[in-house]
Amino acid sequence: MFGFVIGSGRCGSTLVHEVLARHPEVGFLTNLDDRWNRCPGPVRRRGGAVYRRVPPGLTRKGRLRFAPSEGYRALSREVSPLLTDPFRDLTAADATPWLSGRLRTFFETRAAAGGAPVFSHKFTGWPRAALLHEVFPDARFVHVVRDGRAVANSWLQMPWWRGHLGPAGWHFGPLPEPYAAEWDAADRSFVLLAGIAWKLLMDSYETARAALPADAWLEVRYEDVLTDPRGQLKTILEFLGLTWTPGFERGFARHTFSPARAAAFRRDLSAAQQAELDRSLEPHLTRFAYPL
Repeated sequence: MFGFVIGSGRCGSTLVHEVLARHPEVGFLTNLDDRWNRCPGPVRRRGGAVYRRVPPGLTRKGRLRFAPSEGYRALSREVSPLLTDPFRDLTAADATPWLSGRLRTFFETRAAAGGAPVFSHKFTGWPRAALLHEVFPDARFVHVVRDGRAVANSWLQMPWWRGHLGPAGWHFGPLPEPYAAEWDAADRSFVLLAGIAWKLLMDSYETARAALPADAWLEVRYEDVLTDPRGQLKTILEFLGLTWTPGFERGFARHTFSPARAAAFRRDLSAAQQAELDRSLEPHLTRFAYPL
């Protein structure tokens, strides 16, 4: 079974996916497979076991590490850049026989090599869930949501964020007319543009969710994972048909869950910028029970 962890990016999906990958019955793509064209079979077969054994310091972001990967290099070369860098979300209508075959081969080959009952993969940005469901009808999706103000703040600090180029040069294509008018009315604020990007993605996640069977979708808030990691991870495991094993307990204990960065936007953004985001994101924040 395939379990896809999806989210806007800078939303905590990496933490959720990397903890999930500690489970002995979960397979995944590693960063070696992503970087290494013609990755040897033993690396694919033993990647999960190695990840679950190496010291935590060798799996952390920001340094040379061995860890689960979104695999965008591998997906681009073996499937298509259409999957990795689209200007809009992908739907079932985008699943041509050619693309579906390559996508199926990519994931089924790696799932077979790992031999685990569940193969988990993470996508950020557009959900791509409707396309993935078309190709893998039994797949399940864990949508990790984070407060849009925190996501916008984090995006603004990332070197890969292209919002400074405006909608003509960023990741998400042209703005819908109401969002374009909102941005123009705010003198094209870069802070607001990042917030609008989060709204744009949340709209696409709602559309994708509506296109899938209700039992194929689980939504979790990053902030809840930080405050109740054991409860939230138990829910995710059960959703994917897994149990909390002693092996997973050992892997779970390797992770630190700190809510300290959850509200960093309150330090990093001015009061006026926070108010601007509150006004713009209010309906979406309310939908996910975030306080204003």
